[in-house]
Amino acid sequence: MIRTVALAVAMSLLAGAAIAQEAKPPTCAAAPRDLAAIKPALSHTAARIEQARAVTIVAVGSSSTQGVGATDPGLNYPSQLEADLAARLPGIAIRVLNRGKGGEDAEEELARLRRDVIAEHPDLVIWQVGTNAVLRRDDLESDEVLLRRGVDLLKQSKADVVLMDLQYAPRVVERRSTAEMEQLIAEIAEHTGVGLFRRFGLMQYWRVTRQAESPALVGIDGLHMTDAGYECLAAALANALVSNWEARRPSAQHAGGPPQKFANIPPADAQPRGETGPR
Repeated sequence: MIRTVALAVAMSLLAGAAIAQEAKPPTCAAAPRDLAAIKPALSHTAARIEQARAVTIVAVGSSSTQGVGATDPGLNYPSQLEADLAARLPGIAIRVLNRGKGGEDAEEELARLRRDVIAEHPDLVIWQVGTNAVLRRDDLESDEVLLRRGVDLLKQSKADVVLMDLQYAPRVVERRSTAEMEQLIAEIAEHTGVGLFRRFGLMQYWRVTRQAESPALVGIDGLHMTDAGYECLAAALANALVSNWEARRPSAQHAGGPPQKFANIPPADAQPRGETGPR
């Protein structure tokens, strides 16, 4: 009898610990606004959200978009971003399509932008780029041409565009051309008027501010992100996007006042897939 009770208590404690561990999110400190924000205005997407219309986001890139390093396909950043945005904007039908392919760089991604990205008629494209280039070479002259060509092509589709820079990881940090690529991506975003999500700076900030017991954001290979890394990335990106949309939506700009939260959004009539109305 005593053994049975002890076993039951032990199992109860283990179950409680498992639930607590499962419910505890990774510790990723909120970064300074100038580091976490996305500029300039993502006006097309903001307008659709204000009108309670469906939103399609395409995430294109290499292994850290595909989700290499995650323990489950549903834990890649695009999947978690979709869930985060759906929770933040419950009246909007949002889908995030994952078009990441491990090992690719800008040249290979540019070759498939029309087929894999533009063909989906996205409202927003998040292009994660640059890591494989710095891992393979130090001369980035050709990458600048490719990136500018890709951004121009995406802008012609009328979608909002956000560039996501490199991950802060040992194998990336040690490369000679990393700083040059970071500067190149930032300059292209500024000169072409598209958004920039500073993943490198955010991950560096998280590394400096993380608690000792916090899960690692980069795996033992020194390159690919972990489940915790993807979760932090998706949450930060969702926050940055929603903040941008709230500040840039047409009614907020017209009112001239401080940004207001999206609220009382009615359920969307149309689902994202197969929508044929005006965009």
